[in-house]
Amino acid sequence: MLTISLEEPGRFAARDAAEPRLAPGEALVRVHRIGVCGTDLHAFAGRQPFFTYPRILGHELGVEVIDPGDDPRGLRPGDRCAVEPYLNCGRCGPCRRGRPNCCSALKVLGVHLDGGMRPVFAVPARKLHPSARLDFDQLALVETLGIGAHAVERAQLAADDFVLVVGAGPIGLSAIQAARVSGARLAVMDLNEARLDFCRSRLGIERTVRPGAGAPEALKALGGGELPTCVIDATGNRQSMADAFTHVAHGGRIVFVGLFPGDLGFSDPAFHQRELTVMGSRNSLPSTFRDVIRFVEEGRLDTRPWITHRFRLAEVPDVFASKIAGDPSVLKAMIEA
Repeated sequence: MLTISLEEPGRFAARDAAEPRLAPGEALVRVHRIGVCGTDLHAFAGRQPFFTYPRILGHELGVEVIDPGDDPRGLRPGDRCAVEPYLNCGRCGPCRRGRPNCCSALKVLGVHLDGGMRPVFAVPARKLHPSARLDFDQLALVETLGIGAHAVERAQLAADDFVLVVGAGPIGLSAIQAARVSGARLAVMDLNEARLDFCRSRLGIERTVRPGAGAPEALKALGGGELPTCVIDATGNRQSMADAFTHVAHGGRIVFVGLFPGDLGFSDPAFHQRELTVMGSRNSLPSTFRDVIRFVEEGRLDTRPWITHRFRLAEVPDVFASKIAGDPSVLKAMIEA
């Protein structure tokens, strides 16, 4: 079967691979949709931490069950599912405490282990989340939505919060969608005016602001004289993450959901003076996947406007550099397997 492998930074190759065999606890799935995310772009550029080559990418997946294996949960052939790509050990301290998203031995499909850029593969059945109502496009975006939703869970937003989401790429958009479900007042910051226009015109976000020296005063104007009580930064940019400490109100929270591969500094006196809470947010939880699927089924989350580009799996080696990684107009590319 056709398999697309990232052989080294900047080079995909099409290879022929054998059909997989099921191990105990695994299900065989047919891949229908693969979303392209920042992790894939960073791996292609050679900037993804914890990554080795060659690797079959693909962790935002909409799949169909071919063989449920020995799964006791009642999966059936033909079930449409989102894939939770975070393979946790189930034994370490975080796993025992209900935090499998930050398992000390975590392996992520498409990052540490081969992922879904292939027509068929085997995945632990416990990592499949079925829906009889969602299509494969929607299912492939559940993982992205889950990352933003988990960041909002970490932030513990309430209706009286004023939250700033920094970065209007796919992860930022997922945080925006989840923050709207919480009922909090919302503002969005991005350098890219086209993305801010997308937030205004397609998502109905009224409060938008560009970063820069005047951003704190602009945020106060949007917040009725107050800075945001919570900042969720989805940029993975050192300067943006450092600026979060000046964009948040006294007593506020900062959630870093973007990953910056380096060190981050801040002013300790300003941190203490504001009594800030700073959190990282990694991946999401199984319960978050179920919540996101329910929200999409109920129409409370809509990912359809995100998809700006489509390609076939066989086209990836030829088009990834020029039409996905090299095109600033791409918001979310969807690969059809």
